[in-house]
Amino acid sequence: MLGAIMGDFIKGRLEGFYSPRIGRGIDLHRKIDVFAHENSHFRRSKYRIHPHFGHYRAIMVDIFYDHLLARNWALYSSLSLEDFADRVYEILQENADNLPEGLATVAPRMISHNWLVSYRKMEVVDTVLKRISARLRRPNPMGGGIGELKRNFSGMEADCRKFLLEARAFAAHYLAEP
Repeated sequence: MLGAIMGDFIKGRLEGFYSPRIGRGIDLHRKIDVFAHENSHFRRSKYRIHPHFGHYRAIMVDIFYDHLLARNWALYSSLSLEDFADRVYEILQENADNLPEGLATVAPRMISHNWLVSYRKMEVVDTVLKRISARLRRPNPMGGGIGELKRNFSGMEADCRKFLLEARAFAAHYLAEP
């Protein structure tokens, strides 16, 4: 799980830098990212978003799917989202000294603001879009992207459910490999 959490914060080769278990989690995170961007349901969601958002549409779909997963968590796990989030936060705290720099900076805010559970709220998604938009070097329209989720909500939700079923099968297959 730690490797999967670290996935967005680790770039480059993995060999020799992390334990095999952490490396496998990072690799799974990367493979799911590739799987997502090649997946027909993810692509359908991406093209539901107005073209003027350009290549930012994929980032927006990632964020929208996080929201939809949090809203519909009980469909995918017998463990409550609150209990799952507590476990993730515990893992981050137990490994605080070994987190990559970006995650080490973000983790305390993630925990104190309970990000994983807060993603259920549409206003949190709006804030996330605005913050990411502001952090990017180039001017971009993402800060106004919440309207795209609202406008396409039922279609995005249907796409996301199909995507998550396929992503779970993909991850299970990967994890079953030696």
